[in-house]
Amino acid sequence: MALFDLPLPELERYLPELDEPQDFDEFWGSTLAEARTYDLDLTVVPVDTGLTVIEAFDVTFAGFGGHPIKAWVTRPAGVVEDLPAVVELIGYGGGRGFAHERLAWAAAGYVHLVMDTRGQGSTWGNGGHTPDPAGSGPASPGVMTRGVLDSHEHYYRRLITDGVRAVDAVRALPGVDASRVAVAGISQGGGLALAVGGLADGLVAVMPDVPFLCHYPRALAITDAFPYGELVQYLAVHRDQEATVLRTMSYLDGVHFARRASAPALFSVALRDQTCPPSTVFAAYNHYAGLTGSRPQTDIEVYAYNQHEGGQAFQLDRQLRWLRAVVAQDAVPVGAS
Repeated sequence: MALFDLPLPELERYLPELDEPQDFDEFWGSTLAEARTYDLDLTVVPVDTGLTVIEAFDVTFAGFGGHPIKAWVTRPAGVVEDLPAVVELIGYGGGRGFAHERLAWAAAGYVHLVMDTRGQGSTWGNGGHTPDPAGSGPASPGVMTRGVLDSHEHYYRRLITDGVRAVDAVRALPGVDASRVAVAGISQGGGLALAVGGLADGLVAVMPDVPFLCHYPRALAITDAFPYGELVQYLAVHRDQEATVLRTMSYLDGVHFARRASAPALFSVALRDQTCPPSTVFAAYNHYAGLTGSRPQTDIEVYAYNQHEGGQAFQLDRQLRWLRAVVAQDAVPVGAS
């Protein structure tokens, strides 16, 4: 795929006007307050993976609506001091798979929590284990249009809340330095990392890799690729619902969360990516921390010749080195939840 979006110099200056709802903060404040009325109900069960230098645990915590959310936690074996932690959110259609699949962060000295994705886990990878108990009105295949006519009913309201509660869960684990928790993810996971970065207090870092779920109006204008194509498919049938759909999605836009984030951030973008077009990523990057008064260290890796696969191992190498430098700095106090 050739370059199809704005030239890189224009992307670096791309700062679009936003369609942010006036009650965005109230919406998410009440959503999280309601979620936290449920006990975290954290369970941690050791898992025999056959690994000798990594400990693994099957973790369950209460997410949106008190629904049980599964996760794997791994950490270096035999380490007694409190460690920094990385919460990883998964890409579209994937599940947590096996505990031994993602070992880089634990091998690098972190507690690593990878959150299962409710109602997903059957498109790629090795499966998920978390159902989504909530229903939906008429929707196109996938999750983008589940509850799309009401922001309170949309699937991503539930999943984003699960992500924030995953941070609560990892901070409640023994052996975790709660002041040094980072969030990371690729594609859908990157969009979720931005959302959690804008909602969870006191994170040490945010690492959105080729993030999905950003700048919906632009995405719908320049790509038919799925999953954004699910919205296109829906609106091609429900021709009179565009305003309602865009209103709902405005509560879920990664750009709006990015404006509220305050932790150092490392983004990545691929300039030939039709799944998550470069301008949608740069919209979030350029607006990052825009409401916080001062922009923290914020970097972006640009992969000029890649599509949605982005940097893959190159980006993980960059993240490992970048995060090591960030967490070596003074711990960031955790704000009030």
